[in-house]
Amino acid sequence: MEYGSGGGGGSGSGGDHDASDPSRRKKRYHRHTAHQIQRLEAMFKECPHPDEKQRLQLSRELGLAPRQIKFWFQNRRTQMKTQHERADNCALRAENDKIRCENIAIREALKNVICPSCGGPPVTEDSYFDDQKLRMENAQLKEELDRVSSIAAKYIGRPISQLPPVQPIHISSLDLRMASFDGHGVGVTGPSLDLDLLPGSSSAMPNLPFQPVVFSDMDKSLMTDIAANAMEEMLRLLQTNEPLWIKSTNDGRDVLNLESYERIFPSGNTHFKSPNVRIEASRDSGVVIMNGLALVDMFMDSNKWVELFPTIVSVAKTIEVISSGMLGSHSGSLQLMYEELQVLSPLIPTREFYILRYCQQIEQGLWAIVNVSYDFPQFSSQCQSHRLPSGCLIQDMPNGYSKVTWVEHVEIEDKTPIHRLYRDLIHSGLAFGAERWLATLQRMCERFACLMVSGTSTRDLGGVIPSPDGKRSMMKLAQRMVNNFCTSISTSNSHRWTTLSGLNEVGVRVTVHKSSDPGQPNGVVLSAATTFWLPVTPQNVFNFFKDERTRPQWDVLSNGNAVQEVAHIANGSHPGNCISVLRAFNTSQNNMLILQESSIDSSGSLVVYCPVDLPAINVAMSGEDPSYIPLLPSGFTISPDGHLDQGDGASTSSSAHGNMGRSGGSLITVAFQILVSSLPSAKLNLESVTTVNNLIGTTVQQIKAALNCPSS
Repeated sequence: MEYGSGGGGGSGSGGDHDASDPSRRKKRYHRHTAHQIQRLEAMFKECPHPDEKQRLQLSRELGLAPRQIKFWFQNRRTQMKTQHERADNCALRAENDKIRCENIAIREALKNVICPSCGGPPVTEDSYFDDQKLRMENAQLKEELDRVSSIAAKYIGRPISQLPPVQPIHISSLDLRMASFDGHGVGVTGPSLDLDLLPGSSSAMPNLPFQPVVFSDMDKSLMTDIAANAMEEMLRLLQTNEPLWIKSTNDGRDVLNLESYERIFPSGNTHFKSPNVRIEASRDSGVVIMNGLALVDMFMDSNKWVELFPTIVSVAKTIEVISSGMLGSHSGSLQLMYEELQVLSPLIPTREFYILRYCQQIEQGLWAIVNVSYDFPQFSSQCQSHRLPSGCLIQDMPNGYSKVTWVEHVEIEDKTPIHRLYRDLIHSGLAFGAERWLATLQRMCERFACLMVSGTSTRDLGGVIPSPDGKRSMMKLAQRMVNNFCTSISTSNSHRWTTLSGLNEVGVRVTVHKSSDPGQPNGVVLSAATTFWLPVTPQNVFNFFKDERTRPQWDVLSNGNAVQEVAHIANGSHPGNCISVLRAFNTSQNNMLILQESSIDSSGSLVVYCPVDLPAINVAMSGEDPSYIPLLPSGFTISPDGHLDQGDGASTSSSAHGNMGRSGGSLITVAFQILVSSLPSAKLNLESVTTVNNLIGTTVQQIKAALNCPSS
């Protein structure tokens, strides 16, 4: 203690007087200079926990006592921790407010419940009588089942319970009877298209191609062994360079040496017996603006996984949690999951996997997550893809970021030929490779970081959005719009596309579903999309769609009217990653605005937009919950065509937009969604199909004309 150091043999009163002397306390207080603070802050960014040697070096350099250095770092760490806790509290408070608003809305909705069949108020009966009625019906059904089973057993010769279970028949959300179509295109006869509609909203649980049964302890033990072996193989793939990985001479990417791989990991025959089996393997690494534990938490939650990768993951569902792992770190967590991976075009079918996802914390601040296919005999016969040990290594960095190393390794059996437009992109490994996963992760983590930043600036918001809450609400609305758009052009099991000819060799693909989500207009929605190639670099195509000055050249619905950006929110470090609110000039619909989000990374880009009326935009800008604002987005996806542009010298750098810059041409998917009718039972007429077919055809022609590309 410092109190008695000057007291020596003095009296107690003298010591007390010294300790309480104001002048003594003032002498002890020391205000650091601007240079000292700047140097300490710089050191804190590099190393928040300096050791004694580093503290001594700083004290000599800055002329401060080592204890002052030590206390400054302690105070700075406490301040940082307080800031993080404050941000977490704000996020939890916002989530609490959202849940409270939803609760109020649900209560209000329950007050106005109507019968869907007659439109009148529901028949209210006492819950006791409802339960009794259900029990009686249950007993009658059970008696009838027993009677039918005994009759069937006499004819079959064995008890009915020994029969194999009947798999449920899954009906797609689309059944287009070809009353006005022939096999080659749109017919001119027939007044309407007969349509059987089932709920096909994006929030509905997906129909899995195979529903696994209850797992025994032996099954779970086998899964644990498979996951442990896969983790060991993946770590070697991530941490070993030559001879396992060699650098590509074309673009500098890591390429798996299959001979070395088979020698190190002898696995016998491939999973598929067909000669059309291909191996896709890729590896990439980069820095991500998110700490390791937050990444692990998102990776191990199937719902957050879809939110993190909306452009890649079409469907994800956790089927069984084999092991929940350690609380707080997920180490040892093992899950059986179903997922579908997509390329944003109706031309490419999704890749379906049943995978084991296993997380292991290697050491403090270092996690590994592995994905490996788990085979079900009932599913394997129809499966065209098998995931070999793949995944990522997540390393915490001192500044709160993470270094992520990603590896993708799959076997693909091409039962049907890949469409000509996408053949090079998919065979190059860029369509589903590690580079696309990592680029998307980096971009989305930048987006989440922008969402959490509480400060606002007039440059970002144009002075229109008044508060940080308004900014977050607008960002959530735009994210839901992008997710809805990606779902609308997915080739998942829940979508069945029908081809209309007439535009090009691809044709326009259409699908119809009944919308019942609170965030979508109620009724029958027609989605239409096509993909075409342009001899223009993806970066230039993105700039063309992003620039509001060129919008009248392609936006058929704007009737050639110019648009003005009235609000702008930055979504990341690249200026192309942003959210805009656009207003059209010289239009009769003064109360209608356009919400648009654009995003770009090395794997491709998106421009998604949606008309939103002025009152709804004001709700979001004021910071209220935007979940119930109806959205029906349209837009464009742009990806490299897989051809390397040799004219500029294939770059080997891992720049943020390497493939976008190196590609010689672009693959563009244009998609529209149209509300055909607000009645859920409406039939789709030929006029609606012809309208959307002409809309897409005109849009494609105008894009080609504006970019000086041949129309054929």
